[in-house]
Amino acid sequence: MNKSSQDKISFGQASETMGSPKLAMGKRKIDIANSKYPYCMVWTPLPLISWILPMIGHTGICGPDGVIHDFAGPYTISIDDMAFGEPTKYIPLELDDTNIDRYEEWIEIADEKFSRMNHNLCCNNCHSHCAYALDLMKYKGKTGWNMIDIWWMFMTKSKYVSFGRFIQCYIGFFIMLLIVLFFMFIARVA
Repeated sequence: MNKSSQDKISFGQASETMGSPKLAMGKRKIDIANSKYPYCMVWTPLPLISWILPMIGHTGICGPDGVIHDFAGPYTISIDDMAFGEPTKYIPLELDDTNIDRYEEWIEIADEKFSRMNHNLCCNNCHSHCAYALDLMKYKGKTGWNMIDIWWMFMTKSKYVSFGRFIQCYIGFFIMLLIVLFFMFIARVA
């Protein structure tokens, strides 16, 4: 599969091995069955909200052991129990020697900071938590990461965990769309 078609829709495999000169950690094993995504960010749909706007969802960042850390609500960091269900998409992070050694420490610092903060759906949320962790590590040499950057990464660089979870992302939206179209059709006929 060429790179351009892979970027459009890609599905993960139960044991994905990542190998790249940029990845100082060598190989990482993604274990979908146990929700372990080492050195990744993960995404899952939000009930009701994602049904209307399927590009909106809940994010988390995973440690070297694959355990998911997510800002689940006011003063709450979920660890290894992602709020709103299992991940449906993930992004393997491209780490190098400058940020791999302290990667877990930076996630812990982000967890500590956000565990003392109120959650706001629009301004201070799970995307902000992931952005703060990336900002601490100066991911890809950049500072100033924000929730829009995280959203854009999931829109352009994420992989679907499986075909079933791809369907899970969009089934609510399509059901809502069919209901709206049905009522529009009924109104037009009547």
